[in-house]
Amino acid sequence: MIEFVSGKLVEKTPTRAIVQTGGIGLQLLIPLSSYDALPALGEEVTLLTQMVVREDSMTLYGFFTPEERETFDLLTTVTGIGPKLGLTALSGMPLSDLQNAIAGGDIKRLNSITGIGKKMAERMVVELKDKIAAAGIAHPLTSSTPPSSHDRDAVLALVALGYKQQDATKLLDKVKSLTGRDDHSVEELVRLALSGK
Repeated sequence: MIEFVSGKLVEKTPTRAIVQTGGIGLQLLIPLSSYDALPALGEEVTLLTQMVVREDSMTLYGFFTPEERETFDLLTTVTGIGPKLGLTALSGMPLSDLQNAIAGGDIKRLNSITGIGKKMAERMVVELKDKIAAAGIAHPLTSSTPPSSHDRDAVLALVALGYKQQDATKLLDKVKSLTGRDDHSVEELVRLALSGK
């Protein structure tokens, strides 16, 4: 098993990173939280990995922190959640929120993640609630209001355009504060964030 990859970061997008090491460029599929933590292109980086071998493919998944990888490992033990959906779940909300939603049995919040239906959310809670608690990786609940699906989609769109997740969230908060509205469409949110108004 490949435990980690260290080398020069030669390419990064919100869903993948390419690390050059020993004359080889390795592609790693990553969650948004890891993307936000990546250094600038050309700098050295170390990513923890999980290799998934299928009959017709070998895929490396990369994680910036042990907590991300541990949560990914737990997610992929759930019946019906493969590596791709596990990565989507990690990217669908901040890691601590995901862990708290599972530990707290928040089906509605889990169901808001793209690709996670109500039954899958229920299965995640049933199969992982005790494991998350036993692993000690759930965080104390905060009083912050969960973002709407429009907010999440707008953040993902801004991240795809090159913004860091934290900066994208701040931009959207600024937009809603300036307009005094909370009912923007995803398109409106992105357009207003990009225009700086």
